[in-house]
Amino acid sequence: MSEKKMTSSRRHHLKSLILSIAQNWLTQERKDNEAAKQAYMAEHCPPPDTSGDQAALMEYCKKLHALIDKVDEERYDIEAKVQKADKEIEDLKIKVVDLRGVKKPALKKVRMSADSMLKALLGSKHTVNMDLRANLKQVKKESKEEPVEAAGDWRKNIEDKADRKKMFEAAA
Repeated sequence: MSEKKMTSSRRHHLKSLILSIAQNWLTQERKDNEAAKQAYMAEHCPPPDTSGDQAALMEYCKKLHALIDKVDEERYDIEAKVQKADKEIEDLKIKVVDLRGVKKPALKKVRMSADSMLKALLGSKHTVNMDLRANLKQVKKESKEEPVEAAGDWRKNIEDKADRKKMFEAAA
């Protein structure tokens, strides 16, 4: 079954109706809060009786200070209870983490050369140069001295070319 789309005028009417209901609720809530505040004030804070002499006013001030001290003690007790509850909540959060366990991320496999591994372990000050080719000296191959023919020995020419080829490969 295909549902018909709501027309824009109907949608606007419903929206304004909902907003007016919400506004009525908010005003009613404000009125209820004001009435509750007035009732609380009438119950706990009677109107002051300022008619009388100085002794009566001093007595009234002492009563007010006693009430202020009582309210401060209640506030302090409530604050201590809240702090204790917060500490318990933190302890419970830690226990939850301990019980659940921390999910560790998967480690990536890393290939390191021996040189970079030594740098990582010992720090950059204690680096060891593992480039052994730089310290090698070029050694010339000793050739047996055979009587060379005047025309030239073709084997010796090939060996000389092979030696030169090896030198270029090693240098590169």
